[in-house]
Amino acid sequence: MIRYRLRELMSDYQFRTGNRLTFEEIANQTGIHRTTLSKIANQRNYNTTTDNIDKLCTFFKCQIADLMEHLEDVSPE
Repeated sequence: MIRYRLRELMSDYQFRTGNRLTFEEIANQTGIHRTTLSKIANQRNYNTTTDNIDKLCTFFKCQIADLMEHLEDVSPE
């Protein structure tokens, strides 16, 4: 499973700058719709485009691994 770390990046931004970052601000600067940002941040297994991944990495000045991580699927026994 892929887990997006968008909320963590937003928290890191707030810690560094002292300014709260909203989906609206990210949407305005990246062109990614607020609904899409919300789904990336909140919906498990959300499938987004590589273009959106690129825009977020550019916005946060981070690597893909800072935005996403792979987690092993844990199947209930």
